[in-house]
Amino acid sequence: MSAAHPAVLTVTPNPSIDRTVELAVLTRGEVHRATGASVEAGGKGVNVARALALHGARAAALLPCGGVDGDRLVAMLAPQGVEVVPVAIGGTIRTNTTVVEADGTTTKLNEPGPLLSGEELESLLRTVRARLTVGPRWLASSGSLPPGAPADLHARLVHLARESGTATAVDTSGAALAAAVEAGPDVVKPNLEELAELVARELTTVGDVRTAAAELRARGCGDVLVSLGEAGALLATAEGTWWAGGSPLVPRSTVGAGDCTLAGYLAAEGPAPRRLAQAVAWGRAAVLLPGSTVPGPEQTRTGAEGVRVVENPDPDTPVKDLQR
Repeated sequence: MSAAHPAVLTVTPNPSIDRTVELAVLTRGEVHRATGASVEAGGKGVNVARALALHGARAAALLPCGGVDGDRLVAMLAPQGVEVVPVAIGGTIRTNTTVVEADGTTTKLNEPGPLLSGEELESLLRTVRARLTVGPRWLASSGSLPPGAPADLHARLVHLARESGTATAVDTSGAALAAAVEAGPDVVKPNLEELAELVARELTTVGDVRTAAAELRARGCGDVLVSLGEAGALLATAEGTWWAGGSPLVPRSTVGAGDCTLAGYLAAEGPAPRRLAQAVAWGRAAVLLPGSTVPGPEQTRTGAEGVRVVENPDPDTPVKDLQR
């Protein structure tokens, strides 16, 4: 693979401009004065690419791009070391607004995004197919789907990558996640709520999560990386199951933390416990930063302090008690 080619190609079908407003306390119906605000290029795959690039990895972000905000998103990514692969669309990309309170409570207002025509979706798939020919190590397909996109879009991208011999990672939810699981990605990264919805039952203990992850593996998935929020993450692979986490944190913003967790996993090398530890370190570093700011090497080194990895965690432990 040429040095000019990205090691990770991310695909974000529904990118955004992410605006974050910080408040002491959000009270419905009242006028508030913000204590801080930030604007970042957003979308799950975009965040993955940003985090990787900040750590010196070669990353490209492929995304539909239209309107003034689409041009703005590309301009925002240019100085961050991310190669942008825009797919022209007639609509305008969305703006998502997040309100973060001083205690870390996060309220998100996500717009639906532009309606994509059949021709625009085909252009997206053609562009992905062309970019796969340069041989990235990973295709990471992430995020919600815009109006007009079929529920199996992430699954189609997994199939395209498999044809080219590229490993795949998927991070999405709902029907899109269900379809992607059936395509058998090499890595799937649901959070606890998304995994519970996928298996149609409540997951309250570590054993519940392990069983649900094993079901995904039985359906053809490779590694299952389950984000547990403040309780860390659980990883199930062909070699075993591990949990990783650290001491409790007071988050400044949780937006994009799961994306940084996935980026840390994709950037890591070595045995599964080491990859999991890095994933959790990157996610922990992200929650201490404003908005959807991604952590750099100094922050992730700090995030790694105190992270512990446990093989075969006690199945009877409630998820909420994992850090106690």
